[in-house]
Amino acid sequence: MKQIKIIIATNDHLDYAQEICDVISDSAKVRGTGIAKRTPDYVKGKMENGNAIIALCNGAFAGFCYIEVWGHEKYVAHSGLIVHPNYRNQGLAKRIKEFTFNYSLKKYPDSKVFGITTGLAVMKINSDLGYKPVTFSELTDDPKFWAGCKTCTNYDILKAKDHKMCLCTGMLYDPSTEVKKKEKWYDKKVLKRLKKIKQTMLTSNKQLLLWKK
Repeated sequence: MKQIKIIIATNDHLDYAQEICDVISDSAKVRGTGIAKRTPDYVKGKMENGNAIIALCNGAFAGFCYIEVWGHEKYVAHSGLIVHPNYRNQGLAKRIKEFTFNYSLKKYPDSKVFGITTGLAVMKINSDLGYKPVTFSELTDDPKFWAGCKTCTNYDILKAKDHKMCLCTGMLYDPSTEVKKKEKWYDKKVLKRLKKIKQTMLTSNKQLLLWKK
């Protein structure tokens, strides 16, 4: 099995920024899902301030994730979780997510951890870590966070719903209320069904918005 190391990214890893952005973009195209795009300079900034996690296999890029801080450290979010195609189906995404989660809890112990995602696999990982599904109103109201969604293909839906609903599912981990034994709510069949209903409803709304334009 390939030896993959997961570490906190530093200035030594700036040269990987372009490849990271390319893999994220290509993955979104293949899955046909909306995704907020990030520039190499943005990724480099995360590396420089110690808020990025990178996975390497003998010097080759294998995976990535970064931390965003919102509301004066009231909230943190893990974004850009990606695994290079050559290293998928090995459980690497879960390992990177767990590393990022534990690192952010140490660096920002009083912050609530949240995320929005359309991916069932990410929802499963989050559930295992103790996240709970929540409405968008329970997430950060920082306009800079939602501005990051402008490059997503589903942004018209989010905007039309006044940032209260989209195809993504909001998830939250609150360290102040979390119990030792994590209750796992994840049910793949139920989530698939709910996601399909939500997608049908909101996509119809998006098509109506486009028709009105």
